[in-house]
Amino acid sequence: MKNLIVSPSPHLVAKTDTRTIMAHVLIALAPALVMSVVIFGLRALVVSLVCVTACVLSEFAFQKGCKRPVTTGDLSACVTGLLLAFNLPVGIPLWQAVFGSVVAIIVVKQLFGGIGQNFANPAITARIVMLIAFSGTMTTWVQVDAVSRATPLAVLSGHFTGAMAEGLPPLQDMLLGFHGGSLGETSAVALLLGGIYLMARRVIAWHTPVAMVGTVFLFTWAMGANPLYHVLSGGLLLGALFMATDYATTPSTDWGRIIFGVGCGLITVLIRLWGNYPEGVSFAILLMNILTPHISNLTRKKPMGGETV
Repeated sequence: MKNLIVSPSPHLVAKTDTRTIMAHVLIALAPALVMSVVIFGLRALVVSLVCVTACVLSEFAFQKGCKRPVTTGDLSACVTGLLLAFNLPVGIPLWQAVFGSVVAIIVVKQLFGGIGQNFANPAITARIVMLIAFSGTMTTWVQVDAVSRATPLAVLSGHFTGAMAEGLPPLQDMLLGFHGGSLGETSAVALLLGGIYLMARRVIAWHTPVAMVGTVFLFTWAMGANPLYHVLSGGLLLGALFMATDYATTPSTDWGRIIFGVGCGLITVLIRLWGNYPEGVSFAILLMNILTPHISNLTRKKPMGGETV
């Protein structure tokens, strides 16, 4: 009896570990990776492999240098690398992809203590840093015919009309991904398949993705913009399903996730319709990441006879 350890409730035992969760995320991202190669060619696979390799090596080198336990086996660095690659154009110089990977892993993740302790999503933050540092290459979009094209969001930017703006691809191309954009954000069908898989596996909950996408749809419709194209354009589905659902940087309560999703959706639309950038998903998620502790505290249930902390 002396060896028994008594700790406060809840007493939870789960078979799922970090490696299993990250493996599910990689499986869910596989359809989008396949479609990126189909749409943009083999260089999409090269960019993805470079980002994943750079992230894993950065984590290994930093942890070895700081004499910390090496955690590359949990696959979280692989997920970060693939998500970062999905936020990059296919023509990005590879050295810039490596730079972004180092920022994501060392600056955003490891300097704050590693997985579970970073305040912001590493891939999102690295993309914003790269967008500021390499604005030229980060906004040069190539389509399947290797010709630079404006993305649907660039065409929609400033258009407050439900009618189809000139130059927009048909909806079937928007669903499949045959239009300009970052590697992993173009194919809505592939992203939705991955999101459904994660929900079926209970890796993510529905609250944030539904709240975020629904807010964008309703807000753009109310403003007279084209809601379907705004939902299918840019990184909305990628962000809502794979980055706004990150365990460490988003609220832990159901109502908190809904508030987080609504906030992300509102900021996204505000930037898209009135900001200098045609896309606002990355900035929206980063800003809401900062508010996550406050949202969690406000929505946490009060224990009977106790106080919320």
